[in-house]
Amino acid sequence: MEMQPKDRKWLRAWFISGAVMVTLILIVGGITRLTGSGLSMTDWKPIMGAIPPVTDAQWNDAFDQYKQYPEYQQVNRGMELSEFKYIFFWEYLHRMLGRLIGIVFLVPFIYFVAKKKLNTKWLKRSVWLLILGGSQGLMGWYMVQSGLVDVPHVNPYRLTAHLMLAFTIFAFCVWYAADLTKFNSQSEPRKKELSNWLKILFGVVVVQVVWGALVAGLDAGHVYNTFPKMYQYWVPPEIMALEPWYQNFTENSSTVQFIHRSLAALIGLMAIGYWVRLFMVPTSRSAKLWGGVIFALVLVQYALGVFTLVTHVQITLAVLHQFVALLLVGSLLLGIYSIRENRVQATA
Repeated sequence: MEMQPKDRKWLRAWFISGAVMVTLILIVGGITRLTGSGLSMTDWKPIMGAIPPVTDAQWNDAFDQYKQYPEYQQVNRGMELSEFKYIFFWEYLHRMLGRLIGIVFLVPFIYFVAKKKLNTKWLKRSVWLLILGGSQGLMGWYMVQSGLVDVPHVNPYRLTAHLMLAFTIFAFCVWYAADLTKFNSQSEPRKKELSNWLKILFGVVVVQVVWGALVAGLDAGHVYNTFPKMYQYWVPPEIMALEPWYQNFTENSSTVQFIHRSLAALIGLMAIGYWVRLFMVPTSRSAKLWGGVIFALVLVQYALGVFTLVTHVQITLAVLHQFVALLLVGSLLLGIYSIRENRVQATA
């Protein structure tokens, strides 16, 4: 069953709104993590949790509950109520945005199904997004829960899974929205070559995002805050300090930062190579356009990474670094899509 143009338009708007909402919650989530706010809400109430403390008694109850957990006892002992309200705000905002995203995904879905606006293909895709969204909510609490027992820090692996799920939902929203957009056809002389370039670059960027999440989870951005060397070393001496050896790649802060730096350099070289290649062979205007966007984003992201490092993870720079990573992933997907489908600018 072919969908009506008007239905395709509304469905595309739905996916775009999902991508925008995921971007927003990713920014707030970054601030939540960087301000140490993620463990300020010590329970998970999907319905009643939407009502924040209002009266002084309610705030004192919430603060007293927070005091029972390791973060207050080991990190924030002596914190004032006003300071608690600050970190509570960011975690509360993060959770409320999560609930809002659930509404943004679920309510239109119910409407589309009730009005029989979705064919089989788009029904399956929509259900898949809902499953990912529900999994993300569960993963968020699973991550927070890891910091409420003994050690007042969330598990780095759970944080990585939480971030990668957000990127995955964003990626599907972008791809689905592109698949619902009307384009003009344009011949791409180097379709296979350029597509392979971008797919490989996209794969490396995904790996880089994973290690970026591990850097965040281990607070690895606070070690070796110099560039280009790691203090006086090109390779940190403790790079293989843990046993068994393979744990160094995901649990050794110095090694994780070194891998993140190395992948950044690799991505930079690949982006430069791709950009140069676009002007060495005949390519379409669309390929050059997306190649330029990708190249510019890689340069901006590299610079943000360096400045985030040397400023000891200044919050604004760190949040921008995460935001541009999301833009880069979206641009790579749109570049791949445009080459794969031999399509260029939208007609409407």
